[in-house]
Amino acid sequence: MPIKPSRKPAKPAKVPVHGPQHANQVRIIGGQWKRTPLPVLSALGLRPTPDRVRETVFNWINHQRDAYWADAQVLDLFAGSGALGFEAASRGAQSVMMVDSNTQVVRQLEDIKAKLKADNITITRGDAVATAQSAMARGQKFDLIFLDPPYQQGLLERTLPLCSKLLKAGGLVYAESGMALEFAAGEIPEWLVDWEIVRSDKAGMVFFYLLKYQG
Repeated sequence: MPIKPSRKPAKPAKVPVHGPQHANQVRIIGGQWKRTPLPVLSALGLRPTPDRVRETVFNWINHQRDAYWADAQVLDLFAGSGALGFEAASRGAQSVMMVDSNTQVVRQLEDIKAKLKADNITITRGDAVATAQSAMARGQKFDLIFLDPPYQQGLLERTLPLCSKLLKAGGLVYAESGMALEFAAGEIPEWLVDWEIVRSDKAGMVFFYLLKYQG
């Protein structure tokens, strides 16, 4: 199915810049932990989804799921600050599996989980591609997958195709990219061919998408 254009005009939003000495923070937007601050480490490549963007994204997801989260099984393959995974858990997701390869980041996620008493969250230190492949081998399936990888490393191209085997029927992928994913007919890369862009928008230099597999 052809990649569909965005339905809404871009709404610029400022993307936080992390200083070398002081950790920034983002906040959980909704649910039981609404307004809880999440510290952001100045780790290499750590770039949390801004509050304003997350609010838009979770409005999209709520619309697709009729705001029902109780049975949602979520995978966050590039957890970073945990902004996306903790947001889903706050809204009542049944389970959230958060993955990151940075030891310091994983320790911070574990600390936040403990403070929130977030029993619906599992945190794993590991490579995103290897973790996704292991989940596939175990036959795990998810309703929602977050892909917010470091840019210019080809990680979105490597992980999105794996998601087709990890999603339940009707499942969704949220993806962020430093480049637009809309391509003219006949120019769609193979790794995007079977994906429909349900919603899309742009904040500063960040393009973000809600995708559904059509293969």
